[in-house]
Amino acid sequence: MSVRAVKTTTFSTTSSSRGPQGFSSRSFSGYGGRSVGSGRQSYAVRSSYGGVGSSGAAVGAGGLKMVGGYVAGGSAQRGGGMEFGYMGFGGGVGGGIANEMVAPITAVTVNKSLLAPLNLEIDPTIQVIRTQEKEQIKTLNNRFVSFIDKVRFLEQQNKMLETKWKLLQEQTTSRSNVDAMFEAYIVNLRKQLDSLGHEKVKLESDLHQMTGLVEDFKNKYEDEINKRNEFENHFVLIKKDTDAAYMIKVDLEAKLDALSDEIEFLRQIYDAEISELQSQIKDTSVVVEMDNSRNLDMDAIVAEVRAQYEDIANRSRAEAESWYQTKYAEMQHSAAGYNDDLKSTKAEMADMNRRIMRLQSEIDMVKAQRNNLEAQIAEAEERGELAVKDAKLRVGDWNQDQYIQADVCELQCLWPGELPHPVLHQLFIWWSQGQQRIYLCL
Repeated sequence: MSVRAVKTTTFSTTSSSRGPQGFSSRSFSGYGGRSVGSGRQSYAVRSSYGGVGSSGAAVGAGGLKMVGGYVAGGSAQRGGGMEFGYMGFGGGVGGGIANEMVAPITAVTVNKSLLAPLNLEIDPTIQVIRTQEKEQIKTLNNRFVSFIDKVRFLEQQNKMLETKWKLLQEQTTSRSNVDAMFEAYIVNLRKQLDSLGHEKVKLESDLHQMTGLVEDFKNKYEDEINKRNEFENHFVLIKKDTDAAYMIKVDLEAKLDALSDEIEFLRQIYDAEISELQSQIKDTSVVVEMDNSRNLDMDAIVAEVRAQYEDIANRSRAEAESWYQTKYAEMQHSAAGYNDDLKSTKAEMADMNRRIMRLQSEIDMVKAQRNNLEAQIAEAEERGELAVKDAKLRVGDWNQDQYIQADVCELQCLWPGELPHPVLHQLFIWWSQGQQRIYLCL
């Protein structure tokens, strides 16, 4: 912005043949006037400076107005005054002396120092002062112009920020699908947990049932397998080791499946985040209308924002890739260890299977022996029952013989002499036919 200063100087001189009527003392900045001789003279200096957009002394950017003079005439004396203004504000200083002679004065006291001639020459330093004032006004104008430029720049920044704020308020944020993916993953894990809980309950019930069956078989065959207790104890230990190895295998397989699911889930999350970032990174062109007809350059801002988003995306991608590589290396190391454990477990299971087959063959042999013993026991029981029946028959026969002998003795006691053999034979026949004891009454 250019600075223009206008300087106007006016000199006026008036002479008269009349005598001096009055005087005025030195006014602002030591400037004044005097009247000498037989005439009257008045001297006035008017200086005005104004900047851009100024009119007078206190308008626009700033100004200075000085008026000094000497006026003599009549019976009044008047001095001078000064007024100035800067940045829209001004003031004034003035002074004057007035004496009006109403009545004649009988005695007048005159100060002789006042009768000394006054120096009416122009002060030689006034040009230097005016130059300094002009330079100061230029400096103030330059500062004012810089302030105006700063105000315009701040207005532009404010307008740009308001536009950005409106765009951000009007922009619709897309809802992220990561929460839904987490919820689906949590629901899947809960389903797996419920299925595992049901399987656990089922296995526990099967375990209790099998335990009861084992206890039942142990109680039934305790007498037949006393000699095989050592082998059975060894078989139980082997079975426990096999169950532990199988549980370890199942646990490792479950961990492997869980890690695979976690890797797949993290990969899906990474793809979703990349797609969201790519959808958010897009070109935005905005036209801003300003009062000073200056267009806002949005290309640099968009390029900077795009570079920042690309930098963020690259860093996120690098961090995710490094994390995945580390996780993959750890899983490979764990898988190698799991493979070794699985091989050793398979070898132990093969050994256990061989032992189980051997023990199964021994158990089959024991079962065959048990069946043989049961058959022998059944045969012995049948023989014992037959022997018991035979013994019971013999006991019955012996009891019947005893009864017959008692009856014979009683008959012999009651009958004088010996009973004939036909009578004894008839009595035996009746007894053998299930008749009751016969008492003969002769």
